[in-house]
Amino acid sequence: MLNHAVPHDFGENRPSANNKDIIELEGKVVESLPNAVFRVAIDVPAGKAGTGEDTPKREILAHISGKLRIHRIRVLPGDRVRVELTPYDLTRGRITRRL
Repeated sequence: MLNHAVPHDFGENRPSANNKDIIELEGKVVESLPNAVFRVAIDVPAGKAGTGEDTPKREILAHISGKLRIHRIRVLPGDRVRVELTPYDLTRGRITRRL
């Protein structure tokens, strides 16, 4: 019988995304797309909003988080949601909460 000291890596030593890197924004679901993907219009922060109606709306593609899938939380167009973004891709996000 061999007694080898094998280090077990169960994910403790892997680099992970820090919570400080995540950007949380609120928005409104504009359109429902296939495969639980949604087009979300992000709210413009109060200091950045323009004075006219021509202020551009930023829209991103967002998928539903695992907890929302497990608990079967239904997200429909018109719902207000909270979205998490990473600094690596600001055009895609994850819906983490329905408001």
